[in-house]
Amino acid sequence: MQVIREDGSLDPELDPGLSVDQLVALYKAMVRTRIVDDRLEKIQRQGRIAFHVGSLGEEAAIIGAAAALRDRDWIVPCYREVGALLWRGYPLQRYVDHMYGNAGDPARGRQMPDHSFSRAHRYLAVSAPIGTQIPHAVGVAMAAKKRGLDECVGVFFGDGATSSNDFHAAMNFAGVYQSPVLFLCRNNGYAISLPVAQQTATRTLAEKAAAYRVMASRVDGNDVLAVLAAAREGVQRAVNGGGPTFIELLTYRVGGHSTSDDPGRYVRSRNTPGAKKRKLTPEQAKQMAAYRFKMQMTTTCRNTLHGLLGVVKHTSAESRELWAKEKDRLFEERRKREAAEEE
Repeated sequence: MQVIREDGSLDPELDPGLSVDQLVALYKAMVRTRIVDDRLEKIQRQGRIAFHVGSLGEEAAIIGAAAALRDRDWIVPCYREVGALLWRGYPLQRYVDHMYGNAGDPARGRQMPDHSFSRAHRYLAVSAPIGTQIPHAVGVAMAAKKRGLDECVGVFFGDGATSSNDFHAAMNFAGVYQSPVLFLCRNNGYAISLPVAQQTATRTLAEKAAAYRVMASRVDGNDVLAVLAAAREGVQRAVNGGGPTFIELLTYRVGGHSTSDDPGRYVRSRNTPGAKKRKLTPEQAKQMAAYRFKMQMTTTCRNTLHGLLGVVKHTSAESRELWAKEKDRLFEERRKREAAEEE
């Protein structure tokens, strides 16, 4: 499913009909996610933070799905979806504080970087083991249904998680109990270093849903409007009693799995098994180049980029200063705990 055509126009039958302000908001959210990722990767390389899992190339899949969910719906993340948390209004400063593990970190430095959570924003804590968050999401959805709440759940996971035990257990429960849950599978071509073609014999990941009688669709995960339209349809199905939806979001992981990964050791081509490469005629290529140039030169885009760059740099500086100022107090709290335990 694609909404944005190769020439930059929209498919009128699939266009979700967003206003200009809504489109700009989506654009800003995706740009912010990319700038934050770029900044955090540089900081990690400088040794200032321990670790980072970015979403370079997958911003549309994450932001589009988050935008389709309502504020009262729950998001159960993998570890690459902080853009969805920021979309819901989570303070950027608090997130960067968490990355530094300073006194402003809600986890007080006791959790791995990129393991954010927020009850106020209905965003569950990140679970690092592959696929374990999927049954959690189905459980939340089953509880909401049993209590008669107008809520649904969106759970993110990568293509590799479809090979986990928890994925199949969760799909089975969701199918049997018709849980109001959206399975949002980011198929970026690789489970760390393992290509999709080497972890499943199915032609697509979406067809796995048929075994559990779960509705499924495949969407261009780099088309934010297509992602939003498909996820919005899934939300409506869930809240109207139609049960779960599985959405395979075909995207591409531009960088490594994390800052601990070296994709140069296993990626020889950008033509990954999970990615769809568009073929443009020379005329279409010219039209797309002109369209991109026009977008890049608009005042809104230019101001957005410069503004976000400034905000992210300032936020990072504030977190670094807070860590230097409060680190002794953090260690003092630990010493007091250990002393109390000994007593």
